[in-house]
Amino acid sequence: MRTYQNFINNCFITPDSDAGFIVLDPATGQAQAKVSAATPAEARHAVDAAAAAQKAWAALPACERGQYLHKLAEALQARSPQIGAALAAESGKSLSDATAEAGYAAEITRFHAEWARRIEGEVIPSDTPQENLLLLREAIGVVACLIPFNFPVYTLLRKIAPALITGNTVVVRPSNNTPCSAFEIAQAVLDAGLPAGVVNILTMSHVVAETVCTHPKVGMITLTGSVGAGRKVLEYSQVNIAKSSLELGGKTPAIIEADANLLQAANDIVGSALSHCGQLCTSVERVYVQEEVYEDFVRLLKQRFAVRQYGNRADNPNYMGPLVNATARLNIHQMVARAVDDGATLETGGFIPEGPGYFYPPTLLTGCRQDMEIVQEEIFGPVLCVLKYRSADEALQLANDHQFGLASVLYTENYRTAMRFANHIEAGELYVNRTPADPYQGYHAGWKRSGLGGDDGKHGMLEFTQTRLVVLKY
Repeated sequence: MRTYQNFINNCFITPDSDAGFIVLDPATGQAQAKVSAATPAEARHAVDAAAAAQKAWAALPACERGQYLHKLAEALQARSPQIGAALAAESGKSLSDATAEAGYAAEITRFHAEWARRIEGEVIPSDTPQENLLLLREAIGVVACLIPFNFPVYTLLRKIAPALITGNTVVVRPSNNTPCSAFEIAQAVLDAGLPAGVVNILTMSHVVAETVCTHPKVGMITLTGSVGAGRKVLEYSQVNIAKSSLELGGKTPAIIEADANLLQAANDIVGSALSHCGQLCTSVERVYVQEEVYEDFVRLLKQRFAVRQYGNRADNPNYMGPLVNATARLNIHQMVARAVDDGATLETGGFIPEGPGYFYPPTLLTGCRQDMEIVQEEIFGPVLCVLKYRSADEALQLANDHQFGLASVLYTENYRTAMRFANHIEAGELYVNRTPADPYQGYHAGWKRSGLGGDDGKHGMLEFTQTRLVVLKY
């Protein structure tokens, strides 16, 4: 069993204690690695190292920081076999998918490296003669980056690349379910020659994470996670009035109009709902189908759910893989059981398989109502609930009648319907005739309880800056 140590100030440190986390393969339930658990003193050391490095890092011309990020992207690509192997073992992903995720992480690092010459301020006209107003963009300082388990490699670079290009330094807390790949990334940081203290990566308990997030030298906390985790971050941020950027829960609605290409829509939605066992914040979880095509579309979904196989992706990369742990599986199964008790029809799945690993079958529920828990709460598993509607206006109302507003999906061939949804959907993203994919150059940001701030593109990069207004009298 491999052992990983925390990464502080460009060193893998000998831990202060024997405490640690055992990392399990969710496809087998077997131990894969042990990672050190940071003590409060080690966490404070990491923040101090990041703070000590930050001013010199920010003082570099942005193009030099960009060169470092390009080197980091090259190192990530070169180490993608090692990163992918660690990620596959801790997440249940296939080796090919896990290695590809390392490649995507390299690409988003390159994308943000190219902002080096595009971090722009503003010159604003003044009401006073012989005076200019200059609005400058500056680094915030030390950023605490809290990474989820579902796409831990991609999300880690999605956070730290824009933080670094804008002159910040980072302390990263990977998920305790999937930390090993983060330490393989730490080796890529060394390979790329980034200055000491710029990137620090530690696994830690919730108590020690609070030590990092409430440290007076931390100026920003960025999280991808649950609504509950987001609330905790907001509590932490109050201590020192740290900036927060939160990408939280989702409950993506897909609206299927009668004029839609039903075959394409069914294929896309099944792919979205079952990708990584449904453990994506933008997975389609609720489908609203126009009553004229409801029976036909349900038949297409049921056919595809019924034949989809699941199992250890090391044996077959075409299988749907496992959930993250036994607790997640039990919670999802209990939610499905409550939906059936409340009147939903179980079309496929809905049982806990025998044998090792945390697998759950593709589960399709029809006859759902808007007020059901299964429609209102995030599932984060391979479960899809289907509802019927009459008009596009009704579908829009149902899609918006929700606590979440991250992504949304519409299938139609009518441009008037598409524009109506584009102007009135209460979500940060609308995908027309396709399912969510989070383009690098877009802006991935949620409405309502789906978060504050966002990731990707120019606006995601600017999240990691603060402004200074210079009033220049001449």
